[in-house]
Amino acid sequence: MNDFQDKYNKCPIRQVISKFGDKWSLLVLYSINASESGVLRFNELRNLMTDCSQKMLSATLKRLESDNLLCRKVYPVVPPKVEYSLTDTGKSLMPYISGLIQWAIEHFDEVAG
Repeated sequence: MNDFQDKYNKCPIRQVISKFGDKWSLLVLYSINASESGVLRFNELRNLMTDCSQKMLSATLKRLESDNLLCRKVYPVVPPKVEYSLTDTGKSLMPYISGLIQWAIEHFDEVAG
């Protein structure tokens, strides 16, 4: 493997941003961060993200948890109670996501127009 290919494969943009750069992950992270308590249950997220299917939301939550951006807390009650919150790593990402959101608001017409 040549040096360029090795650097490409280890590129932080490619390897890290791909963990949360899709549409649903950013919305999940933003929604949890924006909630009053910093904690949301699955159905609360589902109600906020009405155009995201239950299957896609579930897969997104699992991936964000496995990437150490979300914490999943299960309570031993019936019916099951599961809460999602940001990990310290997820919290450290939020100023950058907030900056991206601000940029998107400022340039929406130019980019989406």
